[in-house]
Amino acid sequence: MKILDIRTISGPNVYHHRPVLIMSLDLESLAEKASTDISGFTERLISLLPGLKNHHCSPRHSGGFVERLKKGTYFAHIIEHIALELSEGAGIGVSYGKSIYSGTIGKYLLITRYRCEEGMKFLLQSAVKLAEKIVAGEIFDLDACLKDAKNIISRNELGPSTKAILDAAKKRNIPWRRLNDESLIQLGYGVFRQFIQATTTSMTSDISVDIAQDKNLTKKLLEEASIRVPRGRPAYSLEDAREIQEEIPVPLAVKPLDGNHGRGVSLHISTFEDMEAAFNLARIHSDIVLIEECLKGKDYRILIVGGKMVAASERVPAHVVGDGELTLGELIDNENRNPLRGLDHEKPLTKITVNVETMALLNKSGITLKTIPKKNEYIFLKETANLSTGGSAIDMTDEIHPEVQSMCERAARIVGLDICGVDLIAEDIRLPMSVQSAGVIEVNAGPGLRMHQHPSFGIAREVGAAIINNLYPNNTNGRIPIVAITGTNGKTTVARLLSHIVAASGRCVGTTTTDGIYINNIQVAEGDTTGPISARTVLTDPSVELAVLETARGGIVKRGLGYDWSDVGIFTNLKADHIGQDGIECIEDILKIKSLVIERVKTGGAVILNADSKEIVGLTLDPRTDMHTKKLTYFSLDENNIVIKKHMANAGHAYFMRDGEIIEAQGQIESTVIHINEIPLTLGGTAYFHAANVMAAIAAAHAINISDAIILQSLISFNQKLNLGRTNLYKIGRGYLLLDYGHNPDAIQVIGEMGKRWNVDKLTGVIAAPGDRVDEIIKLVGEASAKAFNKVIIREDLDLRGREKGKVAEILRQSIIAKNPRMNCRIVLNSEEALRKSIDEMQANELVVFFYEELKSIENLLMELGATPSEDASLFIKNREERSVRGDGWLQFSY
Repeated sequence: MKILDIRTISGPNVYHHRPVLIMSLDLESLAEKASTDISGFTERLISLLPGLKNHHCSPRHSGGFVERLKKGTYFAHIIEHIALELSEGAGIGVSYGKSIYSGTIGKYLLITRYRCEEGMKFLLQSAVKLAEKIVAGEIFDLDACLKDAKNIISRNELGPSTKAILDAAKKRNIPWRRLNDESLIQLGYGVFRQFIQATTTSMTSDISVDIAQDKNLTKKLLEEASIRVPRGRPAYSLEDAREIQEEIPVPLAVKPLDGNHGRGVSLHISTFEDMEAAFNLARIHSDIVLIEECLKGKDYRILIVGGKMVAASERVPAHVVGDGELTLGELIDNENRNPLRGLDHEKPLTKITVNVETMALLNKSGITLKTIPKKNEYIFLKETANLSTGGSAIDMTDEIHPEVQSMCERAARIVGLDICGVDLIAEDIRLPMSVQSAGVIEVNAGPGLRMHQHPSFGIAREVGAAIINNLYPNNTNGRIPIVAITGTNGKTTVARLLSHIVAASGRCVGTTTTDGIYINNIQVAEGDTTGPISARTVLTDPSVELAVLETARGGIVKRGLGYDWSDVGIFTNLKADHIGQDGIECIEDILKIKSLVIERVKTGGAVILNADSKEIVGLTLDPRTDMHTKKLTYFSLDENNIVIKKHMANAGHAYFMRDGEIIEAQGQIESTVIHINEIPLTLGGTAYFHAANVMAAIAAAHAINISDAIILQSLISFNQKLNLGRTNLYKIGRGYLLLDYGHNPDAIQVIGEMGKRWNVDKLTGVIAAPGDRVDEIIKLVGEASAKAFNKVIIREDLDLRGREKGKVAEILRQSIIAKNPRMNCRIVLNSEEALRKSIDEMQANELVVFFYEELKSIENLLMELGATPSEDASLFIKNREERSVRGDGWLQFSY
């Protein structure tokens, strides 16, 4: 077997609404074999992985998968279940898996959910190796596999502080995504975007962090603010250290100037010999060593968030308690077996390591690791009380004296940190400062949260929630309104028009379309940007207040959605296109893919559907869409559409066209919005398909609470310059040219119908079809062209999409001639040559419709040929009833 690829889909997708991994697998020699074809395979597999007996599979009961094995099942399915079972053994158990035939013999897609991306990738690879070993009758080292998996998972897990904050964010329904292999997390969308990495946030000042790291500067600022700090100063050499030792009464504390986690810290230094050892230890971690008086009292950590104390702990250095029987070394080993202790920060407590500092401390007391401490005798193993060195914590949040609390809050404000840990030595923080010896020894940026979440004694504090409350006050969720648009045709026009309306309301809009990404009407990226990466580009931009996301089939299939939930989902229409791509065999397959946009509209959000498509209307009955939890709006070009009628009878919300007017209805209450003649986009009211696009955009604008006046103003001001490449009209030669991106049968049909409403004498189509469509769809494009035009020139896309040169053009030609044998039809493969010929042969008052592949080159050629943008109203007189009617007192029905 051969693994071809493993890719990640991190957003909702067609397989699952949660992230999945997709492994492309070639079964090679096992392609035609089943589990029953390999002697003893099932028995060996179950013996190695007995947990497979509990897998349900299609029989939907425990043991169902084993039944499938005994009857004979294919190896992609077997590997899927092996991977799921391995995930349980590795501690990242997931229950969703799926294996799909990819259309080529022996090649499959294996889809699984994941809790740790890198860990699950390793397990998918291991599942293939395990199956190969079982087939060959060889031994697979399961223990080694799971050990390696756990190591990978441990390396990729979020740290405890980041996880605490993220867990709190999830409870608040704040969107998030991990940005790197470390613990950098993006929270929120657009203007509400924030970053966290452990307890450093995008609100954390770099200058304040620098101050906190310079312990001497921190002391200076605090002392100037009348906050007691220990006397002392930096030492740059051992001679400096000895001078300071003579200046300040012993005992002394010696520590790196910019250290953390208690590394290199020595306390209670009294002799020159001890000073030399302590100085050298500190120099390992910093070139400059801070020497200061050693305050007497207990070690406390006060956590300050947003200027307010949220937790306080007494920190106790790593220690063990004697039982009168075990040696000190054995007691340490026993304590490290405590399930709450782990390596570094993986568990609530850290394992105790015996190092140079430990041995130095024990030597002072004449103790060795072989000493047997008395029963209940406390043996301290570290001088500092950091959790990272094996210390423990006692919650004191409810015990701290207001005076002590106020002093710590002031210390945080003086340093300027949004989140900080104030380290305090005090006799008892339950007493006021005035009656005890106490002082602030450090102010720490990026303080750990474990001691407050998992105290050894006392109440666990929700400190992650406190940080989220500081980042997102007033119970906000960090979201901006998102409008997602899908469908076969009209997506780009709806996205552009809606973005134009939003911009007119004064909000900064981020838009993704087939021609690029726009932020506040400025293009920041070119190309087809309708996938999840482009959506994230918009949602990561801190200037964006509202997102309008064109969401196409290709991006959904390959990478899922780039957001979790939208506020509004629009389904413009559903037509025969993309058949033959990505395993799509019929229009129902397209519907299933695109319906994900509707499924991921949030509860209470707005769903806007084209009532003229029975397939789209059928989504309202699909339980996956949870339509009963959403606000449904239909739109239709037909005032007598039965779906609209029934919806209105049930007090539903709808838009439809009557006598050229767009009508909004809530139940039986109707209001005229605007006559389509007044909307430039509809080309004098002749482009009915654009009238449908307009209704979808109006419905979405209402759903995001944009006023009637702004909507109307925007409809009138939206011209073809704002909708480049979509029904753009030019005056050229003896007639006119219409530029459009249509590439499927329906687009050809509706453009042709529109042209026949115009005051022109002849319609010529310059057409092409994408090479990755099946022949049947290409033939339908040809048949639609035969009906739509008086003359057809067939060009060819530069991107052949796997076809031989000229093959698609010939299919089109044959289908056109078959439909209309007298049609003037010929092939001119080069797009620019086809355009020139259509203009050279243009008759008076002829309309050429050019369906392009790449816009810029065609626009440049048009300018070279002397084309000028046109809004010649005389073209539309044949169809247009001259009028200017806009509904008086048009109601915006509330949702």
